[in-house]
Amino acid sequence: MKRSTLKKFILLLVLALSAIFFSVTALAQADININNTNIIQFGNDVTVAPKQSVESAIAIGGTVRIQQGARVTESAIAIDGDVILEKGARVDGDVYAVGGKIITEEGAIIDGASGTALENGRWGMYGFRRRGGFISRYLFNTAFHLLNVLISTIIGVLIILWRPNFLLNLAATVSHYPIQSGLWGLGGLFAVIVVIIVLAISLIGIPLLPLVALAVMITVLVGTLGVALWLGQRILTTRERSPMQQFLIGMLILGLIGLIPVLGNLVLLVVNILGFGVLLAWWLGNVRSQTVD
Repeated sequence: MKRSTLKKFILLLVLALSAIFFSVTALAQADININNTNIIQFGNDVTVAPKQSVESAIAIGGTVRIQQGARVTESAIAIDGDVILEKGARVDGDVYAVGGKIITEEGAIIDGASGTALENGRWGMYGFRRRGGFISRYLFNTAFHLLNVLISTIIGVLIILWRPNFLLNLAATVSHYPIQSGLWGLGGLFAVIVVIIVLAISLIGIPLLPLVALAVMITVLVGTLGVALWLGQRILTTRERSPMQQFLIGMLILGLIGLIPVLGNLVLLVVNILGFGVLLAWWLGNVRSQTVD
């Protein structure tokens, strides 16, 4: 890997990790309470106490727990968490869990629609949230990660066979515009959070949440495949290597990185954000001048 490219990648990694750290820290402390009836929590659980009544309970990065005898008159939504209705709890409106489950105990009532998206899963290439011991969670996440990498590799191979220049364009975008792509990814991430909040507090927009989750998941996946090809190009620099070989090497490296506890997940999270930004930058930004025709 060239020294200048390595420096850019390290700088991007540091910036992205710093932005993620400070953003998560700030959001984890945010508790939006509108007129004591609409509660939105970032990075923490939302609990509706026994016999308490609220209009909406929304947790982004946490679980919504509606305790015994509590009532939510409009909607209960968890993004990357579960919605739990204890005995006698009631939701007059809709219940959705994106990246989690809906758990209802005996006597709990949901009058509106309910549904899940990406149940028990996360966006990107970095595994499940699962309770249990460290070893069991690591083995479970490893199995899911390897399956995820295998499926992603198959999709990438099909894209290269179908439209070989597409992933080459994304890889060229990473190579020429790494910082811009990272900024696009972070900006896109916050835009998605804003869209989720707007849809979550709107009864009309709630059914669109699974579609937003699916769109983000596809964008992250495809963009990450371009990052994998770029990584393979940095490793296999000889011209005799085909884009297919470079892509497979890139996916192998990402697969091995994902096996590293904790740090591997952080690196893959940055790769996912970079992939998200690469596709946005290539599609929406003016960064096509040096990409493959």
